[in-house]
Amino acid sequence: MLKRTITAIVALAVFIPVLYFSHTIVFPAAMAALAIIAAGEMLGCIGAKEIKYIIPSFLLAVCPLVPYISAKTGKIDTYAAVCAMICVYLVYLLALSVFQKGKIPFEKIGTVFTSICYVVITFTAVSALRQGEGGKYLYLLTFLGPWVSDTFAYFCGRLFGRHKLIPEVSPKKTVEGSVGGIVFTAVGFVVYGFIISKITDGAVSPSYLPLAATGMIVSAISQIGDLAASLIKRNYGIKDYGSLFPGHGGVLDRFDSVLLTAPVLLIVSSLPFFGNILM
Repeated sequence: MLKRTITAIVALAVFIPVLYFSHTIVFPAAMAALAIIAAGEMLGCIGAKEIKYIIPSFLLAVCPLVPYISAKTGKIDTYAAVCAMICVYLVYLLALSVFQKGKIPFEKIGTVFTSICYVVITFTAVSALRQGEGGKYLYLLTFLGPWVSDTFAYFCGRLFGRHKLIPEVSPKKTVEGSVGGIVFTAVGFVVYGFIISKITDGAVSPSYLPLAATGMIVSAISQIGDLAASLIKRNYGIKDYGSLFPGHGGVLDRFDSVLLTAPVLLIVSSLPFFGNILM
């Protein structure tokens, strides 16, 4: 317990300044660093930690820098550039399979491609949210949503949990805990919007109904991300993805709930009904 507490304090001491300087290259660089570490953890998990996979995967993992470069220069399109990098990565993996003359199972190529894209797109989406319109406050929901959802799902599960959610994947999670996480995340998003409105003296006028709906979506997606990460670990027979955070595991263990949240929040925030939640 002491080890977990110390690790959490140290991690916060590092993470808070990164958030404070999120308008600079510090934030996308931090997201790229996390993506690189997470990519290494994922390759280790799926048994693909050979140099032929590591180097191109790490090169793809710098994608979180693209939204920042795009915003600052205005000379490249974020989505086109990221899609191009992913396509090059796919071509490389397919060429690797071809020139190895069938020695690499095609299933492994598919697993490597899917796993690394899963990791890289996540942290790129966080960076893109920060650089987008209203991003100064919107990107924080990527972290706030899963945190609120996990916290209240845990307590609601402990207090009211009677029915197991998916015991084959996560034995301790309950339906009551899941519903509690969704409800309180919606409330948390509304409270967050109210606080932002106050500290900006009304310069930001939240749309509370879309904000609450976004909170519900984010909670549901973060729970799926958490369960998916658990399922992957169970499938490969590992306890933790890594050991970067003593007592907590690796980057993927700490950001498992964020893995799906960031891309979904990026998509949701571009839709007509949800697009002005923090404008």
